Amino acid sequence: MTTQHATIDDLEARLVRPPRAPLAEPATEAEPAEAAPSPFEEPSTAEEIEARALRIVEALLFASTTPLDEKALTEHLPDGVAIEPLLEKLIDHYAGRGVTLQRVANGYAFRTAPDLARHLTIYRSVARRFSRAALEALAIIAYHQPITRAEIEAIRGVGLSRGTLDQLLEANWIKPKGRRAVPGRPVTWVTTPEFLSHFGLNALDDLPGIEELRSAGLLEPLPVGMPGGLPDEDGSADQGDNADADDEPRPSDA
Repeated sequence: MTTQHATIDDLEARLVRPPRAPLAEPATEAEPAEAAPSPFEEPSTAEEIEARALRIVEALLFASTTPLDEKALTEHLPDGVAIEPLLEKLIDHYAGRGVTLQRVANGYAFRTAPDLARHLTIYRSVARRFSRAALEALAIIAYHQPITRAEIEAIRGVGLSRGTLDQLLEANWIKPKGRRAVPGRPVTWVTTPEFLSHFGLNALDDLPGIEELRSAGLLEPLPVGMPGGLPDEDGSADQGDNADADDEPRPSDA
């Protein structure tokens, strides 16, 4: 029996021989993926057409700032779709909810439910223009409260016209606080929490001091001839509030 011995060269050749590549699987044609339905596809069935038309009507009524009549709504619907059944469905759908579809001014519009009116009070900010005299009086009250009308006039150097304190009262920036224990018992005035809130103050102690006002240029004398400024050339100071005959100072608060 003849034994064949592998030589070293044969062994090395076997070790360095690259491994066979795996057989490639036969190529197959890729199956086409199913196309996802587009949300913008036009409806094809009667149910889809009606559902789409209902959404169109709802969107039109929601976006409109004025009531829309049936003719205006029908212009946006597919041919052959009646508007009346769609409006009836929307009226039924919104019945009993916070927003209802109502017939208004020969058209249709969304309105809040009437029984919820008391919950829908809207607070609107009203821009106010205050006279210089009112702002001066407010500053005096803020720094000298409680203070009477006569004391305000004494500090300003001129009388207060009709309505000066009324402006501050309407803004809820001042309020009466008792009466001074002097003859005539005049009413004293103080600022309110609304005053603090409006001017961003936490307390009256947060009001700027004299040095702060002076450094900000708020205590500089006004030019000659300006309302409340230095005397005019004829020596008379501007009377501010009392310039008009109708603005006679009120008698002292009783």
